[in-house]
Amino acid sequence: MNFELVICTKIVQLNKRIRVGAVSYLNTLPLVHGIRQSGLMDRIILKEEYPSKIAAALVADEIDIGLIPVAVIPSLKTPYIITDYCIGTLGEVASVAIFSEVPMEEIRSIMLDYQSRTSVNLAKILVKEYWNQPVIWEEVAEDFINQIKGPKAAVVIGDRALALRSKKPYIYDLGIGWKEYTGLPFVFAAWVANKELDADFIDAFNRATGYGVKHLDEVLETVNYSQYDVKHYFTNNISYELTEEKRKGLDLFLKKI
Repeated sequence: MNFELVICTKIVQLNKRIRVGAVSYLNTLPLVHGIRQSGLMDRIILKEEYPSKIAAALVADEIDIGLIPVAVIPSLKTPYIITDYCIGTLGEVASVAIFSEVPMEEIRSIMLDYQSRTSVNLAKILVKEYWNQPVIWEEVAEDFINQIKGPKAAVVIGDRALALRSKKPYIYDLGIGWKEYTGLPFVFAAWVANKELDADFIDAFNRATGYGVKHLDEVLETVNYSQYDVKHYFTNNISYELTEEKRKGLDLFLKKI
């Protein structure tokens, strides 16, 4: 390769827009808000979907960065956690739970939400190791929530879980279960790249994702959601900083799966 071709290749790489995948849930709004307000929108292509689709896109190299369920990290050849922020919780997460019409000891089967691998894996760990309940696990597609009846429960995540909280008598919050079982906080999703990226871009991306976390009042002005107290959700249920304690919780979870 001659010198002129090397220069040309580097220019193309520098001008290439980074493909970013984000989850289209309420809890991601603080992380995405800063990206939308920054100059990074001229340097990226932003795609929004539910967690398992973003994860599949990152594994298939259809995107370069994804806010992905952490259970997918072992599936990547070269995973890089690239920001100081995540979707985590110190205890009650509210939007990830097993919903049931009967107490845990009477549950016979649990349907698994197709939208997230992390929550499904976490539910399996806690039901077996913490609640010690033998159940049948059922893979389901869309429109499964109305099948929660009698001894059949379901793992439900995201905005649908928030809306379901007032409709089911038994809610087993997976954030609380993990904290009581391990004593550690939990990380549901993190910003992960599947390749090395430019350090300056990563620095700018990190600052952009942190902007909304530090300016929640701005984010709340953009939200129209009446089925749960969103301010409480952002400040008490979701914990966005990827701390050392959260990394310990993440490491333990990845070992268990």
